[in-house]
Amino acid sequence: MKILHRQLLIAAAVAAASLALAPAGADVQPGGNAVKTGVDAWQAGRYDEAVRAWLPLAERGDPDAQFNLGQAYKLGRGVPTDLKLAQNWYEKAARQGHEQAQANLGLILFQNGAREAAMPWIRKAADHGDPRAQYVLGTALFNGDVVAKDWPRAYALMTRAAAQGLPQAATSLTEMDGYMTPADRQKGVELAQQMERSASATPPAVVPAPARPVRVASSVPPYKAPAIVAAPPPPAVQKPAPAAKPAAVKPVPAKPAPVAMAAAGGRWRVQLGAYASVAGARGQWEAMSRRIGALAGLRPSYEPAGSLTRLRVGPLADRAAADRVCASAKASGQACFSVAP
Repeated sequence: MKILHRQLLIAAAVAAASLALAPAGADVQPGGNAVKTGVDAWQAGRYDEAVRAWLPLAERGDPDAQFNLGQAYKLGRGVPTDLKLAQNWYEKAARQGHEQAQANLGLILFQNGAREAAMPWIRKAADHGDPRAQYVLGTALFNGDVVAKDWPRAYALMTRAAAQGLPQAATSLTEMDGYMTPADRQKGVELAQQMERSASATPPAVVPAPARPVRVASSVPPYKAPAIVAAPPPPAVQKPAPAAKPAAVKPVPAKPAPVAMAAAGGRWRVQLGAYASVAGARGQWEAMSRRIGALAGLRPSYEPAGSLTRLRVGPLADRAAADRVCASAKASGQACFSVAP
């Protein structure tokens, strides 16, 4: 049974990789930096000039230049679009330890269906903290796809990816919550905290150039990951219950308040999402409570879950009342599932 009945997409803005500025071989001018010369040309829109600067260095084995050429062929800037050549240049840089190239290579292989070949690179990138790789690996571990199923580690990786701003990971966490036992979720939260401490304690890699990587704006097609699969059926997948008093024009019932009022003293709640901060959760609640009439009269709670904050609201009298609220929320496009006492 699939938790998600749609393909999970990695945001294109996140999929856009960076152009590195670490120094390569000598430029034509003594002491110059041809890789940076190419980056400067790229940022100015002179893509063919950037490619000419990088090509000889890449052929001599410079990993930054190789990665940048992979970007150029991926995006079709300065050269014709050629995904095979892009993959070849990413692989050359990845085999020399270039972290961004490892991530891009793994994601391209995964997207093209070569999942077994992709996983070693995706694992490396996930270990280095790449949120795209953490998302794909977390999905695979949850499904038992190519790798052995490991729900706590899947939850931990998804938590880390969500904490870095990947919205699809936050959505997946909300869906995972409906399937995992409290014990497995707690293991996942603790493992995510260990990963966070380890990442904070690890000193940054020593690079011989002081410049930081420069992001390259792009329209890279989003990478696709499979839908999460779980054995038990979803706990709250129901068709919206007919409203007692449907509004004549608005698609959302105008007055579902009796659901909340009838829940005085109830212990059931619904979860509406997991967010990177309490402030973010509060902002989402303010918007939802105005937009979704069925939430009227319910009280929000903001509960820490590792690096995330869960937004849960209640109280509701019973499972049926919680499911009705979720049905209205889902009809408005909001993820939602019932939370037992």
